[in-house]
Amino acid sequence: MQDGHRLLAGLLFFTALLVFPKSSCADEIVLKSGQKIVGQVLKVQPDRVFVDIGIDVIRIPVDQIQSRTEDDPQEANAVRKGKDQGIYQTAELPERTVMEHVQKFGEGVVRIETPGGLGSGFVINKQGFCVTNYHVVEGETRIGVTIYHRRDNGEFERRAIRDVKILALNPFFDLALLELPKPDDMEFQTVFVADDDSAREGDPVFAIGSPLGLERSVSEGIVSTRNRNMEGIVYIQTTAQINPGNSGGPLFNSRGAVVGVINMKLTFGEGLGFAIPIAYLKHFLNNRDAFAFDRTNPNTGYHYLDPPRRTNASAPPR
Repeated sequence: MQDGHRLLAGLLFFTALLVFPKSSCADEIVLKSGQKIVGQVLKVQPDRVFVDIGIDVIRIPVDQIQSRTEDDPQEANAVRKGKDQGIYQTAELPERTVMEHVQKFGEGVVRIETPGGLGSGFVINKQGFCVTNYHVVEGETRIGVTIYHRRDNGEFERRAIRDVKILALNPFFDLALLELPKPDDMEFQTVFVADDDSAREGDPVFAIGSPLGLERSVSEGIVSTRNRNMEGIVYIQTTAQINPGNSGGPLFNSRGAVVGVINMKLTFGEGLGFAIPIAYLKHFLNNRDAFAFDRTNPNTGYHYLDPPRRTNASAPPR
């Protein structure tokens, strides 16, 4: 009788693995033996992963996992309905907690390193195009980037990328576009740009970056005002904590889409951070050829030769 119960339990277990419907936020885990398990990952430890398969929670040794792929039908549908804008993509993503967004898009935020200092940036496509602030790379030609790649066990590993190319610069809106060489053994995690500038006062936002070199720091706040005028340029003012090193990083909304590019804070104030709205970012990206960078050309999007002086027609010829 006991053997019969064990056999029935085993059949129910494997049936659940095969036919139990996926949750709205599920992973597909492929074991080294070739079997697939679909369920929600509840906890990741150095030696094991706990997965909810709907009728039970099972424990999987990490050394038995071949690969792990997150499958989110709601997000996949939002991405399919999104708009491909050439080098970046917009999508109406589902609302989630900050923790869930950080887990999903945190890999898309990078640290920018130059001989003059540190900053942040974010990857906008699989080719490795990366947005940051102009002042982060101003006057620099040797730029390095650190990306944070999530392993199958959930831990992050640092990847140093060199030979980063500057594609375009716009000092007026404090924006820069870089190109990262693509590693052979991985794909870049990208972030989505908000479809419109609908961020309003009181909306929750959060930032990811490397303030003072403290990598992968997350700060949360709200939009204080969406149109703070400073020297003729409109900024998003936010209570999310911003510090040196956050410059160039993304400001996300509650759906995990970028609504601004962080670029400054008031030195003697707390909770007074500012970000460049996506309207300026989209204009820069869509017209990047006008701001193209060429280190061999003095007329390169941010530096122009002085125009010739106007001649005085009334002056007698010499």
